[in-house]
Amino acid sequence: MQVYEAPLRDMKFVIHELHADDGFGGLEALSEFTPDLIDAVLEEAAKVSQEVLLPLNRSGDIEGCTLENGVVRTPEGFKEAYEMFREGGWCALASDPEWGGQGLPEVVNKMTEEMICAANLSFSLYPGLTHGGTTAIEAYASEDLKQKYLPKMVEGTWSGTMCLTEAHCGTDLGMLRSKAVPQDDGSYKVTGSKIFISAGEHDLTENIIHLVLARLPDAPAGVKGISLFLVPKYLPKDDGTPGPSNGVAVQAIEHKMGLKASATCQLNFEESTGWLVGQPNKGLEAMFTMMNTERVSVGVQGLGVGEAAYQSAVWYAKDRVQGRSLSGVKNPDGPADPIIVHPDVRRMLMTMRAYNEGCRAVCAWVSRALDAEKHSTDPEVKQRATDFVALMTPIVKGLFTDLAFESASLGVQVYGGHGYIAESGVEQYVRDARIAMIYEGTNGIQALDLVGRKLPAHTGRYLRSFFHPVANFIAANKEDETFGKMIEGLEKAFGALQLSTATIAQKGIADPEEAAAAATDYMRLMGLVAMGYCFAKSAILAKSKLAEGAEDAAFYKAKITTARFFFDRILPQATTAFLAIKSGKASMMELEAAAF
Repeated sequence: MQVYEAPLRDMKFVIHELHADDGFGGLEALSEFTPDLIDAVLEEAAKVSQEVLLPLNRSGDIEGCTLENGVVRTPEGFKEAYEMFREGGWCALASDPEWGGQGLPEVVNKMTEEMICAANLSFSLYPGLTHGGTTAIEAYASEDLKQKYLPKMVEGTWSGTMCLTEAHCGTDLGMLRSKAVPQDDGSYKVTGSKIFISAGEHDLTENIIHLVLARLPDAPAGVKGISLFLVPKYLPKDDGTPGPSNGVAVQAIEHKMGLKASATCQLNFEESTGWLVGQPNKGLEAMFTMMNTERVSVGVQGLGVGEAAYQSAVWYAKDRVQGRSLSGVKNPDGPADPIIVHPDVRRMLMTMRAYNEGCRAVCAWVSRALDAEKHSTDPEVKQRATDFVALMTPIVKGLFTDLAFESASLGVQVYGGHGYIAESGVEQYVRDARIAMIYEGTNGIQALDLVGRKLPAHTGRYLRSFFHPVANFIAANKEDETFGKMIEGLEKAFGALQLSTATIAQKGIADPEEAAAAATDYMRLMGLVAMGYCFAKSAILAKSKLAEGAEDAAFYKAKITTARFFFDRILPQATTAFLAIKSGKASMMELEAAAF
């Protein structure tokens, strides 16, 4: 059974309490968003997610999207839900008020995204991609394009996509073949075929705005010859309404493992009119503005699915009776005890819970940095926030989605055979979660980005934005009477991370394959340390709240228990990651290709 109730108390905790001392300070531009206002937004988002989107999740998965005469139809109820979503202003939550947005803090936006993704991941992609598209247009497009397209996209009347992949090239965008020919009026004629285009065609909005990577006739080879173009499905008329078709045709929709209610399309552009976004041959720079926004959002997608899988598993573990507790009968009036009494079921549930709470805490930390990067008036704070976001983006995308898939799989395991069949609805979480590890750059690519670009950038400056607060926290709390052992565990894991960083830096200079061989383990190691830092802070904060006589004592007690489980059962993975990194590439690369 698909069960979801937004974890509002934990969201409020990570927004209002946990990161109050994150070093990014108060942001005057966001001062109007008081805790009461933020809480009200979160509570309304919970209602929309639980009452409107959740009921469509399984039915949308069963029905899927259909292609009829060149038009993609979304499942029953999606169009009405999207209209309600748009009219409620949810498409415009974090967008700039200049274009009709509400300008809420990014930390609130990310918690809202988590709720939407938990309730209905397929639905979330439609407005999510549009928001990503607006970031690239706002940063790089001409003023005329901004005025014409941003208001409609921000309000959700028009949607957006990103069109990168072609059949012969995925991550290696330097091989793409789509062409853009300049016209006398300053526009371009774009021709080419793109695949795997999420929300590439659907019936939810009156127009779809495609951001398309293509080559100019005189473009140099490789990634240095890629430009970005804005190509609408329909050419807007002077009054802003959709006009004639623009030569964008859907050839097929992909038959996918999951996300069946999200239309993933093969699109053909046939001399479609488009306009340059950014500078010629600098398209990747502009597109990465959208991609980095989407990478953080994909991490949040993973968190949302992980939370829904956890809650569904908890419901089942409390409802399903089978076997007797090893410590004595717990349900004497029934034929068996609920399976939540069994240690192995508890292991799975606590693992899922710790993954979700840890990722949510890290997400709030990164989101605070996103807000500081955009709104801080202190140059030093702004730079530190920018560094931190750059460093943590691959971890949010890569680690969060890895853990989400593990959680979804554990959810099925809790259900046993009933989880493996479609009737329970939890196998959908496994199928839906799997794509998040692949799109917006596979998790292996995220790990390579972390060790290949982020670690050496500016002689390690990005690392200081993470290492310094963790080191300072450890030094300040090593003697804590209650959680000294926890801080000691964090210190050991942090030491493993520092040694791994030095190992990769030393070996990687002489042999890039050494850094690449360590990348995935390193990404997980850094992510575990980030989660451990947040859990240790949470435990110490919870202790102080309990000492003050907090009304919701049960919440803070549970926070401490979950933190202890993380340090006992999950953080020890840091040692395994360190040993794997230390072993080097030899056994990984030694076998001849022919021997596989």
